[in-house]
Amino acid sequence: MTVLFLTFGLALALSFIILMLATRAAAPSKSMQERLITIRQPTRKDGSDTAGAELEKVEQRPFAEHLGKLLQPSLLGKKLLVLLVHANSTMSIGSIVMASAGSALGCALAMFLVAHQLALVMAAMAAGLFAPYGWLTLKRGRRLNKFNAALPEAIDLMARALRAGHSMNSAIELIAEQSPQPLAGEFFQVFQQQKFGLRVREALLQMAGRVPSKDLKFLVTAILVQKETGGDLTEILDRTAHVIRERIRIEGEVRVHTAQGRLTGWILGLLPVIMLALINLVSPGYSKLLFHDPTGQKLLYAGATLIAIGGLIIRKVVDVQV
Repeated sequence: MTVLFLTFGLALALSFIILMLATRAAAPSKSMQERLITIRQPTRKDGSDTAGAELEKVEQRPFAEHLGKLLQPSLLGKKLLVLLVHANSTMSIGSIVMASAGSALGCALAMFLVAHQLALVMAAMAAGLFAPYGWLTLKRGRRLNKFNAALPEAIDLMARALRAGHSMNSAIELIAEQSPQPLAGEFFQVFQQQKFGLRVREALLQMAGRVPSKDLKFLVTAILVQKETGGDLTEILDRTAHVIRERIRIEGEVRVHTAQGRLTGWILGLLPVIMLALINLVSPGYSKLLFHDPTGQKLLYAGATLIAIGGLIIRKVVDVQV
């Protein structure tokens, strides 16, 4: 019975992997879909924080398309859609759900082969289920950090272009040509949208929705307020760049001062696990009773729960928002 269960599980996991690889869209198809998304008119169906950004991802896999359409109206589908846009991922809602299912099944089978305990198998399944979501979150964070680091220089470039007599459209084009990625790609999309007739206000709001950056929202707000009330835009841009640079500098100083707290959290979280592994390496079978006795298993679960809670508390303490 166990062999049959393992064979069925492995076949199902391989089916997920083969299906995702076989139905992967080609590069020309991805490029065409991205261009279609760029020239679409903005739609704002709800009052989310995306501020009218185009949050539609064109599904590219038959089964993933059907699954994505079923999940898109739900709260989970909307959150995944926003995350995919913020991470600038070419995946779709259906494909990320399929990847989560395959990852959860693979982790559960691997844990079942190592330890025949239902609680550990369920924990491994939960970890595999959230692994693609964590990867997208990490990708979004890295992209956001690169964007924020290049934004002050782009604002200075825009101010110099306006002083030289260029229009706003030309200044945005210069940023798209001379700035690093991902900032160049976002401003190029704004420039393309303006060429196709979209107003500057809507194009900037869409970019602010695609990139969850407080600095970018501050810049967009400053530009839109200047268009409504008037004033010297170059001076506003200079002050905006100065404020953003100061915020980045203060945030770096805060991270330096909280580095010890973060390191302490990692040490306190990993030390029990490392010590348990070293003790079993030196004295094999020393903690065998802890894993096989019901009371010992309860103690392990309680210890893991307390370590996780302690790590979350330390993370909350050292996470200082600037």
